[in-house]
Amino acid sequence: MAAQREALPEGRYGRSADERADRKLKITGAVLGAALLGFVGWAGVHYVTKTDVSGELVRSKTVSDDTVQVVLEIRKEKDATGVCTLRSLGADGGEVARKDVTLDRREDHFTELVTVRTTQRATATQLEGCRTASHGG
Repeated sequence: MAAQREALPEGRYGRSADERADRKLKITGAVLGAALLGFVGWAGVHYVTKTDVSGELVRSKTVSDDTVQVVLEIRKEKDATGVCTLRSLGADGGEVARKDVTLDRREDHFTELVTVRTTQRATATQLEGCRTASHGG
């Protein structure tokens, strides 16, 4: 008769060392994952809310070979002065105009019509971004 090895009774002696290590790794991974997720969320909220001035290019129209008209929608604090940078591109993709527009209206939400002079006919105009104007620079 072949000798049969008896297995230990299930659950009688607690978890094996491997099972304990797996459980610790799972817990550590879950804690680190939650911390990373929390940091990414915090960084995203901080990035979105740190800007005091935000703008959106509503529409742009090339009115001549050297002029573009742009309508911007601006959101800012009433007392803040903002600066938005516009950039126009020619048919070859090269920059034909760049303009910083100072926005100091004492309103928190408004639209602004801006005329941009170009060095040649523009085929596209972009809003590069908006920021709070620096005082004293």
